[in-house]
Amino acid sequence: MTHPKIADAAVVGVPDEEASELPKAFLVAREPVTEQEIITYVAERVAPYKKIRRVEFIDQIPRTPVGKTQRRTLKERERTTP
Repeated sequence: MTHPKIADAAVVGVPDEEASELPKAFLVAREPVTEQEIITYVAERVAPYKKIRRVEFIDQIPRTPVGKTQRRTLKERERTTP
């Protein structure tokens, strides 16, 4: 969320055949930004195992009434998306 072009973000683990699970970022952009720009930005700031491997831009991050990210909803979205 420190990237100036990102308004909101959430990261969840998504299934992967080779690695069992990979980090995927769901992002709400303030301005146009590419997936590669985000992947590179994060890679420069985190440990190798935390690097984002997949990115999806969405309109809004699902949150509970208290404001917590609903990661379960994002994981279900990933499972149902072809």
